[in-house]
Parts: sequence; structure tokens; C-alpha cells
Amino acid sequence: AFAAAVALGYRSLETDVRATRDGVAIAFHDPTLDRITDRTGRIAELDWSEARTALIGGTEPIARIDDVLDAWPDARLNIDVKDAAAVAPLARAIERTRAHDRVCVASFSDRRRRAVLRRLSAPVATSGGRWTVARFRVTSPARWAALVARALRDVDCLQVPERAGPVRIINAATVTAARAVGKQLHVWTVNDQSSMHRLLDLGVHGLVTDRADVLQSVLRARHACAADQPSGF
Repeated sequence: AFAAAVALGYRSLETDVRATRDGVAIAFHDPTLDRITDRTGRIAELDWSEARTALIGGTEPIARIDDVLDAWPDARLNIDVKDAAAVAPLARAIERTRAHDRVCVASFSDRRRRAVLRRLSAPVATSGGRWTVARFRVTSPARWAALVARALRDVDCLQVPERAGPVRIINAATVTAARAVGKQLHVWTVNDQSSMHRLLDLGVHGLVTDRADVLQSVLRARHACAADQPSGF
């Protein structure tokens, strides 16, 4: 999937990170291998020597975060920290590859995000967790710019769904508020053309998608080239 996105011209990739029992940071979303690989078991209870034998969809090996960073040294990697066990292994991977200037550390948990940052020798870009998003949402009318800036003081962007249950997170007011304080809004997970066009028209800075090919068509229709758009993850 990473190679396919890069082949389409993208240089911003998104993944999740979990850690094996022996502390290897891997690019994987689920807590278990069961759903999408030909093996079973909880990742946190497997050593890397065991997890690496699993094949995604029966064909593709699981990648270490180090592997992804090494394979595409010109790509930016957005990394969602899925649990506390992944904090230290991710920090080690970033340190080893010296990738500080091309990663964005994200997490639903602000505590996990900050724990990664404390272990790094240089700053990285970060995206706010649930509490940061909640503070932003209640202070986001543009006239409250000082409160918005305070809510987002230690992050570079927010990566959010368009809605969270009945609450609309992305609208004209929130986009204006984020722009007013110099922060970016990235929306996940957007896979259809009409939503992509609508959100780009609204002024969001980035789209996280499973369909890089569809987004490429949208960008071309908007007279853009995927290679010139760091906003597509």
C-alpha cells in the first residue's frame, strides 16, 4: 500500500503503530493479527520473530516503522500511536532513522503523544488527541482566537473525522478558526470523490484516505498534481 501511494506521486503516508512483545514498532492498526493476516494472536504477546511470519491478506509481510522510513527517505510519515507499549519503540525508530523532520506523531491519547515527544532528541510535528480536539471544538468560533490558540498550543494540526456522532467537527467555522491560529485540519477517512471535493472546497488542509487513486483523480480535476500535494495521506 505504501509503495502504491508513492508510485501515484504521494509523499505523505499514514499508518498506525503497535509494538511486539520484544519492543519492535510495526506499521499495524489492529491489536491482533486475526482480522487481516493468515495468522492469529495478540501483537503485544508475540515477539517480532513470530509476528514477521504473518502475511497481510496472505501475501504481504508486516513492515516495521523503521522499514517504511528507510524505504522512502523523501516521504513524510504520519504515525498514530495505538497503545502505550508502542511509545518507546516508536521513539527509538524515529531516533535511529533521524526522521524528526518528516514524521507527524498522532494519537487519540494526548498522554501517549506527549510521551513519545519526551523521548525524542529533536522536535517533531504532532496532531492533537481527543481532549485537544474537544477543547478546540468548544472554543472554535473565530472570535475566540486566543482560546483556540491556547487549546492548540502544543500541536501542529488536528486529524479528525468530519463528525463524531451527532457533533460536526469540520465546518466553515472550525476551518476558519484553525487557519486563524496557523494550525492545520486533516480529515479522516475520506474515500469518495464528492466528500473530497466538498472538504477541499471548505478549506481543510489534508485528507486521510484509503483511496489514493480516487484522491489523485480529484486533485487532477482541481488542476493539481498529487506530487505537489503534501496534504493527501
